[in-house]
Amino acid sequence: MFFGLQERQLDDKGRVALPASWRTGLGERCYLSAGENRCIEVVSADDFEARVGEMSARVRAGDVPMSRLRQLTHMATEAQIDRQGRVKLSEHLRGYAQIAVPSKLIIAGNYDRVEIWSEPVYHEESARLTSELARGDL
Repeated sequence: MFFGLQERQLDDKGRVALPASWRTGLGERCYLSAGENRCIEVVSADDFEARVGEMSARVRAGDVPMSRLRQLTHMATEAQIDRQGRVKLSEHLRGYAQIAVPSKLIIAGNYDRVEIWSEPVYHEESARLTSELARGDL
C-alpha cells in the first residue's frame, strides 16, 4: 500500500527516483500509464496486467468501449526500476502530465498505486479537492 507524498526532482534524462519504501511494493518491473487528472500512475506489473485483463473482458462483454482499453494500453510503458530506484518517464506520458525536463514533481501514494504529478498540476488539483472537502462535497 502506498500513502503520503514527497517532492522529487525529474533529472535531465527524464528519470525520477521513487521513494525507497515503495519500491518493494512495485517490484523490479512496473507499468507507467496515464492517470486521472493528468498524473502518471505507477503500478506493479501484476496489478497492471490484471487491470488490462479485466478491462479486456469488459470490452468483449460490451460493457466498456474499445477506446477505453486503447487509451490504457497505448499510453502505458513498461519500466524497470534501476539500482538508484529511478524510473524513466516517457516523452508522451510527460506531455500528458504536463511535466517538463527537468522539473520538480510530487510523488503521491494512492493506496494501490503511486502517482507522479507535475508540481503545478498537483497543487491545482489539491486546492480543488481541499475546497470540496471543506464544503462537505466529498
